[in-house]
Amino acid sequence: MQTFPIDLVRSQFPALTGAAVFLDNPAGTQVPRQVIKAVAEAMAGAASNIGGFFGASKSAKDVWTRAHDAIAELLGGHSGREVILGQSMTMLTFHMSRSLGRAWVPGDEIIVTRMDHDANVAPWLRMAEDRGLIVRWLPFNRETWRIEPDDLKPLLSTRTRLLALNYASNLTGSINPVTELTRLAKEAGALVYVDGVQLVPHVKTDVKAIGCDFLVCSSYKFFGPHLGVLWGREALLNELNPYAVRCAPSDLPGRHELGTPQTELFAGLAATADYFVWLGEQVGGSGSRESKIKAAYGAASAYEMSIAQRLIDGLTHIEGVQLQGISDARSLSQRVPTVSFTHSRRRNSVLAKELAAQGINVWSGHNYAYELVRHLGLDEQDGVLRIGLAHYNTVDEVDRILGSLKALLA
Repeated sequence: MQTFPIDLVRSQFPALTGAAVFLDNPAGTQVPRQVIKAVAEAMAGAASNIGGFFGASKSAKDVWTRAHDAIAELLGGHSGREVILGQSMTMLTFHMSRSLGRAWVPGDEIIVTRMDHDANVAPWLRMAEDRGLIVRWLPFNRETWRIEPDDLKPLLSTRTRLLALNYASNLTGSINPVTELTRLAKEAGALVYVDGVQLVPHVKTDVKAIGCDFLVCSSYKFFGPHLGVLWGREALLNELNPYAVRCAPSDLPGRHELGTPQTELFAGLAATADYFVWLGEQVGGSGSRESKIKAAYGAASAYEMSIAQRLIDGLTHIEGVQLQGISDARSLSQRVPTVSFTHSRRRNSVLAKELAAQGINVWSGHNYAYELVRHLGLDEQDGVLRIGLAHYNTVDEVDRILGSLKALLA
């Protein structure tokens, strides 16, 4: 098996040359040089609006087109016409919930989960309130730490219009069996809206294989600029009423993209897909861009989970630590390398502040997984202490935070 080229990978990320240890990756990853370069070049040469007859405008349109095509490629879509880019996943979900809700009537039902980030809960609750819909809550299994198909089945009915669920939890790291859950919902005639924000940085996503209707993610969580990304079935996106100005484009994908495009960020987004192609080449991938992207994900995931297991094993040997998620080494394939815990005597916010003073970046709190924290019976504000790994982290960094925690919790 080829050794993961961790030193070469780290050399691509300027932020990693400093003293800080970035273990805050579920909230936002660092950015490789080629993404930074693409943003800078677009600001210098394509800072115009699209639709003009002059060179800079044409360059901006090329950037816009390539960004949509690159993300369709990364997510396994058919074309860039299926991709909507916006300020954030939260903004896109509020926008789509409003468009979808126009077709639903009082008494229709939607299903949201107790595991999701609130960006895939609150928009649907607000829309349900506006439209007089019935909200069904889908729990997760405390033994498997996942949403199980058997828990979904009783909630589905002929009145179900939408299932909104996450692919991977931003707090526990659990990966849900989304393909099976999607199949059940589709058999009941419901649409499926998947939050892939925490999965896309770690696992190759294939929207065609999932069978969902929509999938959203955030490029700043997978080594890109601050943008939200929505993939949707082209026919559905064409049917949905766009909430936009009267003179907005009527064609996809522009009909659902509001205002002037952030061209420089779109350039960085396309370069993010190029980074995965580059990484695939470094780990032995060959052939098409898709093959190289798959190779990148495969090698990166294997590496990430090896150091995640080291982290989990180390945490289990610290007195007073209670892991909030899957810890069995035999079930690693059912999680991403996001590891959260609580301590019997110390507040998570205090620990996070003490680690920050040592140059170790982590998050504490509910991390917007509001319902999940409530469901676990944790303090709604203090939540958990969350450590999130990416493929640029190292064994030494894992050992460093374990050593710091042991000292702080002694």
